[in-house]
Amino acid sequence: MFRAAEYIQNIFGKSKIETAIILGSGFSSFADKASVIKRIPYNNIPGFPVSTVKGHAGELVLAEINSVPVIIMNGRFHYYEGYSMGKLAFPVRTLRCLGVNTLIVTNAAGGINPIYNVGDLVLITDHIKFFDDSPLRGINDESGERFVDMTAAYSKELIAKAQDAARKAGMTLREGVYAFMSGPSFETPAEIKALSALGADLVGMSTVPEVITAVHAGMRLLGISVVTNKAAGLPGARLNHSDVCAAGAAAAEKFSKIISLLFPL
Repeated sequence: MFRAAEYIQNIFGKSKIETAIILGSGFSSFADKASVIKRIPYNNIPGFPVSTVKGHAGELVLAEINSVPVIIMNGRFHYYEGYSMGKLAFPVRTLRCLGVNTLIVTNAAGGINPIYNVGDLVLITDHIKFFDDSPLRGINDESGERFVDMTAAYSKELIAKAQDAARKAGMTLREGVYAFMSGPSFETPAEIKALSALGADLVGMSTVPEVITAVHAGMRLLGISVVTNKAAGLPGARLNHSDVCAAGAAAAEKFSKIISLLFPL
């Protein structure tokens, strides 16, 4: 990760960059709306994974939002693509090496909570992870403690700021608990019923490995999901990746408005 950070810094320069945004499925248009300074394809960065999923551009972008420098990961990586949890942690640890201390993670998610509608933006307040592997498995990285407290993984301060930004924009931001499933198959109706009983409002195949890594590294976190479909078994459920990307792209404009009012953090 140090070679990756050095390579990125040589291209982006040594200006202080404290915030990064990871874009989920369908959010790639957000990177084009920002004031882009430079772009680096992932496959040029030493040790970096490469995005293989439709809707993930696969580039690191240096941009400015309200004159604040920010790194945008235009596309992410998933366990179901064949990457290990350690490899999923690599980009976040690289961002930390670059000085990033605040991370905004976005994703496309299935709506479990029946009050959610397709296109809603939801602030993640907590998550559920039953998948047994972890990005912290193995020798402990010295950037954090061996046993990590996940009680307040998602910053209440940033959640409050996002809600304030949404009010200024005349928009509604819901809040909820995100459940992580490994994918790539969508969940069964029985799994959704079980997750609902356990308190999950959303379900998806990403984000949580990055969040765990970021908390371990001492970073502040804001998580935002876009409801791209009703989860399996719910009325109106329709499950395919093309619809997920389309719904994510439709919500990117709302996300852009909130982010523009949120900066500087």
